[in-house]
Amino acid sequence: MGAILDVRRLKKTFQSDGAPVRALRGLDLTLADGEFVAIMGPSGSGKSTLLNLVAGLDTPSDGEIELAHIALSGKGEGELARLRREHVGIVFQYFNLLEEATALENVALAAMIAGTPRREAEDRARELLDLLGLTDRARDFPATLSGGQRQRLAIARALANRPDLLLADEPTGALDSEGGAEVLGLLRRLHGQGQSILLVTHDARVAKSADRIELIRDGRVVME
Repeated sequence: MGAILDVRRLKKTFQSDGAPVRALRGLDLTLADGEFVAIMGPSGSGKSTLLNLVAGLDTPSDGEIELAHIALSGKGEGELARLRREHVGIVFQYFNLLEEATALENVALAAMIAGTPRREAEDRARELLDLLGLTDRARDFPATLSGGQRQRLAIARALANRPDLLLADEPTGALDSEGGAEVLGLLRRLHGQGQSILLVTHDARVAKSADRIELIRDGRVVME
């Protein structure tokens, strides 16, 4: 089984009030194709920074990232955006849905942005809404959905481009216990179907859904 993600000696330093803040300090991480890995650590440990770098939403200060056998080093913003469209799906803590679009439109638009023709994108959206138990809410707007349904919709949108890697940033953080359990069950089901998933969380109950847990502190993996 090959690696879908290979992170080597990753460093990221920010400037805060004129002083350097070392968010990542030489982090190494490998995720096999089809694996579900949870990154766990306290606030400020570098979890979200890592996810943003893997998604190409930010660039590292040093180190290498290889995603779906593509090196991210030296890529411009346009190339990174194309890589996200073609290879990555992202699930955010606070959903980031288009409130003025229906559930079906939220998913179909994501597929169209990835280059899928409209009719095929709408078919893909219906397929995903059915998979995630949202068929009867296809014409509804996000504001009418429960928290758990909104996150399921966000996951459907993230899967619209058939991503090699699904990134989940505290996907249960804005949900009650019932909604959180619902979303974790869905992630486990997707993993069972072969989806590669990298999840970051501060919650051990969430992390134990994964095949493997990597604990990070002060920008480094300190325990598996």
